[in-house]
Amino acid sequence: MNDMIITVENLTKSYKDVPVLKGVDFAVKRGGIFTLLGSNGAGKTTTVKILSTLLTADGGEIKIDGVSIDQPKKIKEKISLTGQYASVDEMLTGRENMDMICALRDVTNRKELIHNLLDQFELAESADRKVATYSGGMRRKLDIAMSLIGTPAIIFLDEPTTGLDPQSRLVLWDTIKMLAEDGTTIFLTTQYLDEAERLADYIAILNEGRIIAEGNMEELKKSMPRSVIEFSFAEVSALEKATNLLHGYNVRADKDALILAVAINDSIDQMAEVLNCLKAGCINVSRFEQKLPTLEDVFLNLINEKGRLA
Repeated sequence: MNDMIITVENLTKSYKDVPVLKGVDFAVKRGGIFTLLGSNGAGKTTTVKILSTLLTADGGEIKIDGVSIDQPKKIKEKISLTGQYASVDEMLTGRENMDMICALRDVTNRKELIHNLLDQFELAESADRKVATYSGGMRRKLDIAMSLIGTPAIIFLDEPTTGLDPQSRLVLWDTIKMLAEDGTTIFLTTQYLDEAERLADYIAILNEGRIIAEGNMEELKKSMPRSVIEFSFAEVSALEKATNLLHGYNVRADKDALILAVAINDSIDQMAEVLNCLKAGCINVSRFEQKLPTLEDVFLNLINEKGRLA
């Protein structure tokens, strides 16, 4: 069995004369959570729509579980798609929503399957209530449970936590991790860095229609200096003065939070050098702490390296 369940080579797509995908390449391993990370407008949803046969690519080669994308009927038998907003019928109960999907997919053991999925997603107690009474997190869980009917090899989750409150996001994260642990391949798109850092086994960063970096969390963080010193200031003038004074370092200033992040190579000598530089400039620092690089640091560094704003 091929270890790669999805392969994408030189994928291109334009809307009228505006290019959205400009030669995208990546591969997704079977099982686990593959995350396509990017800001709004990067091309994430367009990519998912092409992979799920809802859009036709302008160019490129795509295979899903060994099947070419030009065989949409066979592709649809292998995948399930959950979009940015839950696609459930509010006038039906949770159980009725699931029964409707079972009928559409010609599932024979409906009663047993629905019972097991409702139990798995902790929806059994609310199964006979109308979905209109469900919270956002419950609707999302029902939507994903419905997507499992027919046992798809791959589930596409396109920004699944959009609009959810923090508690519902945490519940959904647990659900996604549970699905991956059970062997389902999850293709997740998100613009939330904390979501990618919490869930992803492998990340591809999409920016302005191109993959600019990919790897697991450890591999991506290796592209960054080993740590960052974060300085806090009481006044904007002190922040600006420190930024100018440390122009020879890799720095990122946040004027709203009055914080300056300075990347270093984790050596005592370089840390002392930065501190002495600020001391010699008579710059008052309210607080400072050393931090290990995060996915946000990686993301912003990659974007800024290409001369773009994040």
